[in-house]
Amino acid sequence: MRPSGLQNLFSKRWILGLVIKPDFSQPIPDDLGTVHFIGIGGSGMSGIARLLVQMGLRVTGSDVRTSPNIDALEGLGVLIAIGHDASNLGDADTVVVTSALWETNPELLAAIEAGLPVLHRSALLAHLASKYSLIAVAGAHGKTTSTGMVVTALSKLGADPSFVNGGVIKDFGASSGFGGGAQFVIEADESDSSFLHYKTAIALITNVDPDHLDHFGSLEAFQKEFVQFAEGASDFIVISADDVGAVQVAKMIQNKKIISFGVSDFAELKITSLDASGAKVSFSLSYENQSAEAVLKIPGEHNAQNAAGAVAVLLGLGFDLADSLAAVASFGGTDRRFQLHGDRRGVSVYDDFAHHPTEVAAALRAAKASVGEGRLITVFQPHLYSRTRIFYREFAEALKISDFSLVTSIYAAREDPEPGVTAELITNAATEAPGIRLVSNWDDVPAAAAAIAMPGDFIITMGCGDIYKMVPALLDALDV
Repeated sequence: MRPSGLQNLFSKRWILGLVIKPDFSQPIPDDLGTVHFIGIGGSGMSGIARLLVQMGLRVTGSDVRTSPNIDALEGLGVLIAIGHDASNLGDADTVVVTSALWETNPELLAAIEAGLPVLHRSALLAHLASKYSLIAVAGAHGKTTSTGMVVTALSKLGADPSFVNGGVIKDFGASSGFGGGAQFVIEADESDSSFLHYKTAIALITNVDPDHLDHFGSLEAFQKEFVQFAEGASDFIVISADDVGAVQVAKMIQNKKIISFGVSDFAELKITSLDASGAKVSFSLSYENQSAEAVLKIPGEHNAQNAAGAVAVLLGLGFDLADSLAAVASFGGTDRRFQLHGDRRGVSVYDDFAHHPTEVAAALRAAKASVGEGRLITVFQPHLYSRTRIFYREFAEALKISDFSLVTSIYAAREDPEPGVTAELITNAATEAPGIRLVSNWDDVPAAAAAIAMPGDFIITMGCGDIYKMVPALLDALDV
């Protein structure tokens, strides 16, 4: 018998805090029935929804706006409502939520009142992956690309993995899927501490650069949770030897097999002969008196680091170095990672998901190397008031890599506005860089970027909000 609405409300107080947090003690129904996803368009949510469709379950969902993820799910027959309303629950038997939701979401409250099982996406993902050997990829940056590399390489090597990634892997045309092999590869989210609760066999830590400090409160707490995540891995840990935070975490890990990677002399899998000066990055890897070299299909020194981490995972699984590197080098990229959308009058328009200063700097360095004699014009949308407040100086410094940067208004996502926190904090911190300026009105940005652009230039939209939706308008503006 289901509890009454009031009883269920109190039994699920974990949901009604300032943020929706994962509850891994919540029982997973044996029969999920019809599953309704609130916020189904998110990268993680859409990937899990796709898995349930693949399992033959009826899936419905809702979100505040359309997106390519929603279009793809609708193509699979998923009924999705735009806008949140209690009526969207329909005849749902199970409801799935994400930490990005407001605690007052009408569908969430209606589900609680009706006594429906309400599962956090990460708890459901942990359940789906529980019968596999789980490879969990964590870190402040590089998770999506590294996950895509591991999945692609395992597939090339005949291992046929299951996976859920934070972006569409070009080689598969999807962000998730069930395979017939023993491994399940996931992009593990540290933002709400859910990565601590997976039954992880292999942990890959790309870096431990401070982020999500609105949740963790301090760098020390951030690092402590990465240590806990790593020590939860039953088989082995792969971790960067170049990232300062990752090195500190590695020193705190006890009684675990660790494979480190990087250019550092202390790295077990060492990157050498690195050349990231052009549109593609070339490098060599050496490990236990073996060596191999490769050229990646995607640019940037940071992607050589991502590739090395992926290769280290494969080495730990027993694959040959040369075969592993060749398989990783076949990776064709993921959506919203330096993704080319078109060319108009000799100007190429790209989009990138970068939203943390370290990511922004890495993506812009790669784009700058790729553009050659041309110029780089960045359209940057800050994500979250808290992240802008904490890192506005670092964002200003990163944007100096670009020849011109147009900064738009902050994408709030799950946050309420903070007094005095606007995108102008970034542009004011870049007073010595006249190429960085604020264009707060969305409709004014395409014309402003097009007025700057010349043949041979790159325009790149950047951020993890909805800035990618500006790409068509930018292409149109270049046609004028």
